[in-house]
Amino acid sequence: MKRGSTTFLKLVVLLIGIVMLALCIVGLPWIAIHANEDTPALNRALYPILISMFISAVPFFIALYQAWKVLAYIDKGQAFSMLSVTALKRIKYCAAIISGLYLLTSPLFYYLAQKDDAPGILLIALIIMFASIIIATFAALLQRLLQEAIDIKSENDLTV
Repeated sequence: MKRGSTTFLKLVVLLIGIVMLALCIVGLPWIAIHANEDTPALNRALYPILISMFISAVPFFIALYQAWKVLAYIDKGQAFSMLSVTALKRIKYCAAIISGLYLLTSPLFYYLAQKDDAPGILLIALIIMFASIIIATFAALLQRLLQEAIDIKSENDLTV
């Protein structure tokens, strides 16, 4: 496989990381400041939600870095290695952590949506939670398939 075959995917991962970093640095603090001005009564639910969003950014960036590593392994010709399996396992765990955080804060999202009369807030939380579940499931599937391919490859290497 050519070295630059994953360049586009690396650029996408980098772009996603930059956008998420901008949201964490600019977007979430802006929401916290302006929500306090508009409806101070909703701060009971809003601040724990914003804190969980900041916390969920950590496993997101870890998973993004692991995806970058998988792409680097593909470039180096080490796609079928235990390094890739380990990276996929970490991506799976990070996605599960993100989904769990949003599951724990979903009652707060519901409360905020009811008080602010904005059902889109709850929909955003559900989309993030289910997208994380899908990513965790897909990473687990890839991890298992890659592990089986490595096992078959090592068995064939021993046969020869």
